[in-house]
Amino acid sequence: MNWAAILWLVLLVIFLIAEAATVTMVSLWFAAGALAALLVGLVHGPLWLQILAFVVVSAVMLLLLRPLVRRYVNPKITPTNADSVIGTTGLVTAPIDNVAGTGQVKLGGMFWTARSTSGTPISADTLVKVDRIEGVKVFVSPVQVPTAV
Repeated sequence: MNWAAILWLVLLVIFLIAEAATVTMVSLWFAAGALAALLVGLVHGPLWLQILAFVVVSAVMLLLLRPLVRRYVNPKITPTNADSVIGTTGLVTAPIDNVAGTGQVKLGGMFWTARSTSGTPISADTLVKVDRIEGVKVFVSPVQVPTAV
């Protein structure tokens, strides 16, 4: 009985089950390597050749095909309506204090919980720009309003 071929078959099944469970597109390439090693084992190739087939096929599949497949399989990330507020300006309606966990900004008619990007407090009625969103909070920084000379 060819024990090496049985080992490669078991590894092939394990890699396929792992891929089906995680869908990370990593185990799939090792399953292809195990299949190549299994084929070498079935024609009674030496163990070193089976291992070499496994390593080479797995590496080639992982390095060359994974980026190509991920580009076409993974859906594009579609920006949400919340992402559209990044870069906009708004007015602080409640003083922003990261330490106290307080702050509110009015952006386009909607009120958002706000935090200071730099960590420094921002007083009410200050014009701010949205730098990023984390969950339901916007992180803002004061806008420098040019003064007339």
